[in-house]
Amino acid sequence: MDLYYSPGSAPCRAVLMTAQCVGIDLNKKLLNLLAGDHMKPDFLKINPQHTIPTLVDNDFVLWESRAIMIYLVEQYAKTDSLYSKCPETRARINQRLYFDMDLTQAFGKYFYGPMMKKTPFDPEARKHLEKQLEMLNKLLGGNNFAIGDSLTLADLSLLATVTTLDVASTAKSANVDIKKYPNIKKWYDYMKAVTPGYKENYEGSLELKKFLD
Repeated sequence: MDLYYSPGSAPCRAVLMTAQCVGIDLNKKLLNLLAGDHMKPDFLKINPQHTIPTLVDNDFVLWESRAIMIYLVEQYAKTDSLYSKCPETRARINQRLYFDMDLTQAFGKYFYGPMMKKTPFDPEARKHLEKQLEMLNKLLGGNNFAIGDSLTLADLSLLATVTTLDVASTAKSANVDIKKYPNIKKWYDYMKAVTPGYKENYEGSLELKKFLD
């Protein structure tokens, strides 16, 4: 099973952590986005939308990280602990996954310009990001897990995003600190200790440092 990915990508790292939790090995195929690997004809034949992560499982091709995560669990997991079959629990997991999409977008609007184009940080974009972090802090509510009493896909997707935020916030003039949100800090510290694949997730996030001041 092939996974086209880049270690600096939070969505890619969320898929890698999911695979570790499920207990499957992925054949990782590194794409250099800055070199345009994702726009080469061979990759476009696989994924005309030219996005990562992209999973190839025999003749089945899938992109979008959260769709891949759900597929890996439903196809290969021995239990439903990561993605409960209970409709209410699954709906709550889905809600957090959709929320994480908003958080990722808020991160991108604030950080990508300064990181990739060396433009100044936008105070309005920071306010929006902080509102999303305040909401995450509220949703976590001091619990160890995003949903219920065990690790789910919601945790894995959010963990990849928050790890990226943690690393990116070291940039000069970023003025974002996830540690000031007590529920996020408590959850994040717990995730570091219990999540399979966290070390690889963190090491991958350090790729962002080459773009930071």
